[in-house]
Amino acid sequence: MLIRLAVATLGLTLLVSCGGAEDAPAGDAPADGPTETDSATEPSEEPTEEPHAAAGTSVVLHDSQFGPMLFDESGQAIYLFDVETTSEPECYDACAEAWPPVLTEGEPVAGRGLKPGLLGTTKRTDGTVQVTYGGHPLYFYAHEGKHEVLCHDVFLNGGNWYVVQADGSAAPPG
Repeated sequence: MLIRLAVATLGLTLLVSCGGAEDAPAGDAPADGPTETDSATEPSEEPTEEPHAAAGTSVVLHDSQFGPMLFDESGQAIYLFDVETTSEPECYDACAEAWPPVLTEGEPVAGRGLKPGLLGTTKRTDGTVQVTYGGHPLYFYAHEGKHEVLCHDVFLNGGNWYVVQADGSAAPPG
């Protein structure tokens, strides 16, 4: 019981200190006009800024044995699944264990050399948000290290996996 009380108190403290209800999820519009508590508070001496949407997953262009291709900012190679012909993901369950989706909690960020207009998102059936590029849902391979590319042009889980070029297309088979 004491542990539950401590966890609840800590959670409430973090919620209050981090902004709590003021941090609306991306896409939720803040209420217009002053609220009852807004009109009762003293003016702040600190400058106020408009809240910015949280930056999401960064996608960068990096050289590889297949030419310049997409990686996340930590250096994990990014793939597309040729079975997916729309932005709707089809890789779930065992497929998603081997090929984890590139997820984001904010708007994804395009690194130098990438076309921001090709970067987007799609909602997965579990409610998470997956990054897309050129209309393709993006994935990692679960068993690769930093800047390692082991599964380009590999047939697994019912389709071929390819690394992604800056124009959003699959790199040629290697």
